[in-house]
Amino acid sequence: MAGIVIFSVIALIALIVLIANIKIVNTGYVFVVERLGQFHRILEPGWHVTIPFIDFVRKKISTKQQIIDIEPQNVITKDNVKISIDNVIFYKIMNPKDAVYNIERFTDGIIYSTITNMRNIVGDMTLDEVLSGRDRINTRLLEIIDEVTDAYGIKILSVEIKNIIPPLEIQQAMEKQMKAERDKRAAILQAEGAKQSEIARAEGEKQAVILQAEAEKESNIRRAEGLRESQLLEAEGKARAIEKVAEAQAKAIGMVNEAIIKSGTNETVIALKQIEALTEMAKNPANKLVIPSEAISSLGNIAAIAETIKMSK
Repeated sequence: MAGIVIFSVIALIALIVLIANIKIVNTGYVFVVERLGQFHRILEPGWHVTIPFIDFVRKKISTKQQIIDIEPQNVITKDNVKISIDNVIFYKIMNPKDAVYNIERFTDGIIYSTITNMRNIVGDMTLDEVLSGRDRINTRLLEIIDEVTDAYGIKILSVEIKNIIPPLEIQQAMEKQMKAERDKRAAILQAEGAKQSEIARAEGEKQAVILQAEAEKESNIRRAEGLRESQLLEAEGKARAIEKVAEAQAKAIGMVNEAIIKSGTNETVIALKQIEALTEMAKNPANKLVIPSEAISSLGNIAAIAETIKMSK
């Protein structure tokens, strides 16, 4: 009976030890395992069984991206200005074995490498270059620190400068400079606005003059066209009047010729026909008769002849 109890106790202890040596690794982590004091293997995420009293988990390592926030550090620039700079480091462990066995505390190695190299870089730059060259400082720090931490199995993903704080008197001088620059820009903008306003007003006056000139030009063109139309109509009226005169003269000449043909060369008949022709021509108000002075003396004779003929009839 006692043997059974002892066996049960031993079995229970063995079961407890076995359960205790089942290692469950969560996602995003790895375990560095040593066997008899030497590096043995890396346990990836999942569950694993180790040998009791022989295998030992040396360290639990996170494989996720991690951040180190470095406290502000005093740095002297090339032009002897003391400023304060603080950084943020983003890194990731790529080789857990090197991170455990190649350096005691890799975070301290990253911090001190960043501080030392930042002082070297900023010491070769003036204050204005530092304030305007954050990206250049970050890039240079990244290259240097990544090369240093490569021996630790760590990849530096990014180095960022959080703040650059110059001395109080420098800040006041910078504020005055910024204010002067803002006032200068405001004056430039105001002058540019006034210039644009003058240009716009001059352009408007120019357009008004152009429009007025175009209106006068159009008015003159229309006036000239109206005058031309009036002259054309007047010329057409004169042409029609001349045509009517010509027609009347032709008709009178025809009547005279007809009378001559019918009555021979009777001077009395010719005279009468001339009177009739002149009478016909005089009916048209557009006709103007011009009678030579020599013909006026013969009008009385012609009229007397015409009266005699009428009386004989």
